[in-house]
Amino acid sequence: MDALTLLHERNSMGKLMGPPPDRQQLDTLYRAALRAPDHKQLTPWRFIEFSGEGLERLGNLFAEAEHREDPDIPEKKLEAVRKKPLRAPMVIAVIAKVTPNLPKVPKQEQVLSAGCAAYGILLAAQAQGLGAMWRTGHFAFNQTVREGLGLDTYDEIVGFLYLGHPGGRDKPLPERDPCDFVERWN
Repeated sequence: MDALTLLHERNSMGKLMGPPPDRQQLDTLYRAALRAPDHKQLTPWRFIEFSGEGLERLGNLFAEAEHREDPDIPEKKLEAVRKKPLRAPMVIAVIAKVTPNLPKVPKQEQVLSAGCAAYGILLAAQAQGLGAMWRTGHFAFNQTVREGLGLDTYDEIVGFLYLGHPGGRDKPLPERDPCDFVERWN
């Protein structure tokens, strides 16, 4: 698949099956991520892989976060929260490792760089025939989850990338006209 076709046809895959990406595929994913724009070469990213029992640990962390927010949450809802990471054979948390107080590289630029690294992973996954879905949700902003993942004060969770082999059909891509999104100052 050529680069433009990949960019024009990238699609999220909501239904993912095993096995998880192998080490060679993961190496390709991370090499793509590490090519993200990186002003001052700060490398403002970190990745945490969850597979096997790690997915269960992540689910338990999500459930702990929910329980702390609502101690009266029904067990049935907690169980559903625990299962969220099990929707894929692997999840990668993408973390923005923010260096504070850099006038020439503000926090927003560092977080966007980590977002580009996440997008690089999605593109590399699709290029290898893998399926992927970028999920964020309230757990990305939850203090219990932040602490459980060992984030520093200024770090941010950019998203949770669910990875595996496509288990369904591609969603239809909406047709969009670039002219609807471009303002020209000639």
